[in-house]
Amino acid sequence: MDGHRSAETLLGGTEIRALATELDLTPTKRWGQNFVVDANTVRRIVRTADVSGRDVVEVGPGLGSLTLGLTEVGARVTAVEIDGRLAELLPRTVARKQPDAQLAVVHHDALTIESLPTPPQAIVANLPYNVSVPVLIHLLERFPTIERALVMVQAEVGHRLAAHPGTKAYGSPSAKVAWWGRWALEGDVSRQIFWPVPNVDSVLVGFHRGPPRGDEALRRRTFTVIDGAFGQRRKMLRQALSGVYGSSAAATEVLERAGVDPTLRGEALVLDDFIRIAEAGEASGVRVDASDPAVRRQAVAEED
Repeated sequence: MDGHRSAETLLGGTEIRALATELDLTPTKRWGQNFVVDANTVRRIVRTADVSGRDVVEVGPGLGSLTLGLTEVGARVTAVEIDGRLAELLPRTVARKQPDAQLAVVHHDALTIESLPTPPQAIVANLPYNVSVPVLIHLLERFPTIERALVMVQAEVGHRLAAHPGTKAYGSPSAKVAWWGRWALEGDVSRQIFWPVPNVDSVLVGFHRGPPRGDEALRRRTFTVIDGAFGQRRKMLRQALSGVYGSSAAATEVLERAGVDPTLRGEALVLDDFIRIAEAGEASGVRVDASDPAVRRQAVAEED
């Protein structure tokens, strides 16, 4: 099918630079703007995502490289763009290249968006490096219709998202995103396909939704436990969770009730362990102190 597609339906490097010049746009680090200039990479991402005919949310579409790859295969795209100039230009660019494309553009910060014109079935995006994990968590929390994701992120972030317990990359983001399903690395991306060329490598990381793990109240309690465990990740759980449950003794009581060894560290636990701890804490009537600074410190650092 690719052989019947015209290169003119996508953007090339020359066109991307011309559009940026038209807007007097200089890509900014603040919003993580690195634009994809290679059509072959765009089509590889779209093939891997496998979202033809589905409702897709794209975060940070920029000048439209990936957007056009998605609409080319019949995806119905809602693009969320924080930069007003880009949000205004994108519909015109897509209409010129693909007049029949199904596209809605929302000028908003993806970190705070609460509604979309169409419930998304998938996320496909070149995510800004500085907010990739918080954006994914917010979208999965807010839109339960999302069944699939394929995102291009900084390699370090991608390895965290797909990490398994006991590995160096495993941390708060790894445990949290597992709440919604399975994550895995799905490909490497050369830094040379971006303009400007970033000083970091990128990967494709994919998601498939799994069975429900519990209600929203349990999720929040579980995430508080995860934050506590990794907020002081070099300490044993009975110490790391003392800020969550008020004391080391109380934390030990909860851990033993959950069947988790209090001398383990957070990096040894899978999501089910964290869920059991959260449930045991609730059953014990031990108050969770989510406001304790130690609970949030490492989690915030890892999610940025």
